[in-house]
Formats: sequence, C-alpha cells, structure tokens
Amino acid sequence: MNILDKIVADKRKEVDLKKSLITVKQLEHSVLMERTSISLASELKSSVTGIIAEHKRRSPSKSVINQSLNVQDVAKGYAQAGVCGMSVLTDGKYFGGSLDDLVLARASVNIPLLRKEFIIDEYQIVEARAYGADVILLIAAILSRDEIKTLSETAKSLGLDVLLEVHNEKELQKSIMPSLDMLGVNNRNLKTFEVSLETSKSLSEQIPDDFVKVSESGISSIEAIQQLRPYGYQGFLIGENFMKTDDPGASAKTFIDELKQ
Repeated sequence: MNILDKIVADKRKEVDLKKSLITVKQLEHSVLMERTSISLASELKSSVTGIIAEHKRRSPSKSVINQSLNVQDVAKGYAQAGVCGMSVLTDGKYFGGSLDDLVLARASVNIPLLRKEFIIDEYQIVEARAYGADVILLIAAILSRDEIKTLSETAKSLGLDVLLEVHNEKELQKSIMPSLDMLGVNNRNLKTFEVSLETSKSLSEQIPDDFVKVSESGISSIEAIQQLRPYGYQGFLIGENFMKTDDPGASAKTFIDELKQ
C-alpha cells in the first residue's frame, strides 16, 4: 500500500467517525452556510499574478515545514500580500491541519479559501461549506468519474467552486465535465513525491479553454511561473516556498511584487 492509499484508507475511517458525531443536518445549521461564497476561478481570471498561497504545517514528503505560526496571522499576511486565494490543509494526521484552521482563516480574511483535503464523501463538502470554504479540491487519483461527478455537482449546489487535480493524461481524460471550474495539474507524483513542471506543460494542451488552468507543487520561483504562463496557466498554488519562512505573508508579498515587475 503506497502513502496515498494509506491516507485514503484513514480518511474513510475518519469520515465515518465524524458522521456518527456530527450529522449533516447539524452542519447545515452553521451560520457560515448562509454566507455568499467568493469565486476563486473569477479571481484568477482577473488577476495579473494568480497566486494561491497555502497554509501547511507539515507533509509526508517534507515532514515538518512550520509548526510555529498561527493560521490567523498567515491568512492576514497572505491577504495583505495580494494573493488571489488561500489554500488551507485540513487533514490532521498527515498534514497537521484541521477544520479549526479553516474557520479561523475565514474569520480573519475575506478572500477565497480552498479546503485542501482528501475528499471522498459528500459529507466533507457540506463540512467545507459549514466551516467557511469557498472552494473544494477533488483529486482524480482517488476518485472514479462517477464520484467526481457526484461530488462536484454537490459542491456546485452549495455555491462552491471546484478545483479538480490531475497528475497525468488518464486522470485528465476521465475527469473533464461541466461541473468543474478549475483544472489543476499537480507537478508532484503523489506516489513517489517527485516534482516536475514538465507535467503541467505536457498536459496543458489537453485542458479545454472552458476551465481555469492551475499549476500546483514545485513552484518556488518567478522563473517557474514565467515558464508556465505561455501554456495558459492562470493560477499557481504555492505552499512550502512561503510556509518555510518565518513570515509567509511577507514572503508572499515580496514574491508577488517581483512577479508584477
């Protein structure tokens, strides 16, 4: 069993437990369910930088990235830096995140928030909405086409944007459907954790223009973005590059200011 299989197996147990503790009806009573969400896809289309900055404490590939910061400060720093949106890891066991991180970020800023999670059940989408997310991530590597359709349509019915993540042509071809807003190409192989921007470049021509193209992982320099833009990418998800510093907001601002030049 590889690391992705282990994460999904643990996630199924976690979701089953959560369902027994907090029902969907209870989630639907959250005051945040009434909130008007902000479209990340729209923000990216009108942006000259396209930066989506991530809050991530640790990962299976890098171990500890930064455990000393609080999510409110990171969120405010990213918003002041001018990012298009913020990605918040909510997986606890492997990434050190939580739904509390999501709701605290929501309370701190008014920019699009992506719940970055291994979503396998409609329950998690209601949960995302109830805790203040504007966008959900679906990972094609762990879902069938029917599951992608069901989960993305559920998200759209709740007013959420959908970012669908792929790693190769096979995943891309099975995933294209109208209920997606953004197609993200992850440059990191989830099974080996190796990173290559060539993945984004090679898949770009196969992504229809109807979707906003997002490149994820391994983007640590202005040069990387300059390489990817000619391939039609409008969004760039950056995690470790900012989070490994003492002040991710200041790091993001320096990066964005340089990108605008």
